[in-house]
Amino acid sequence: MSLNIQVKYFSELTTQELYGILQLRSEVFVVEQNCVYQDIDGKDEKALHVLGYKNQKIIAYTRVFKSGDYFERASIGRVVVAKKERSFKYGYAIVNKSIKIIEDQLKEEKIKISAQLYLKYFYNNLGFIEEGNQYLEDGIPHIAMIKSKELS
Repeated sequence: MSLNIQVKYFSELTTQELYGILQLRSEVFVVEQNCVYQDIDGKDEKALHVLGYKNQKIIAYTRVFKSGDYFERASIGRVVVAKKERSFKYGYAIVNKSIKIIEDQLKEEKIKISAQLYLKYFYNNLGFIEEGNQYLEDGIPHIAMIKSKELS
């Protein structure tokens, strides 16, 4: 079954969609990864929200920022796929859609992400390359990664 992907500004999200997003992020980033951190960080209002639906339920998600709203470059964050749905490669679908939004809609050529280190090869397969050394973010090893349209 393919992923039904919708893109919305914060003001366009229904309360049910916002609840579904926060529930999924909490399930994975707080509970599954056993990481207490401030998920609701005041940046959702600036983001474009990329929602991946399967059977009318949000099972994949990212948020996309234009240059200057999170990093100096355009960025993708809060990349998440429900645990029981990961074998279907929905992560590739949702991140590829996010890249396309940045390149086509926001007209940006470079994308920066703060990737959990264990996902480095996943992002390499999507055209991202490491930049700098690994660091801890909320107690989890991360690495900055860049995707540039001219490198694609």
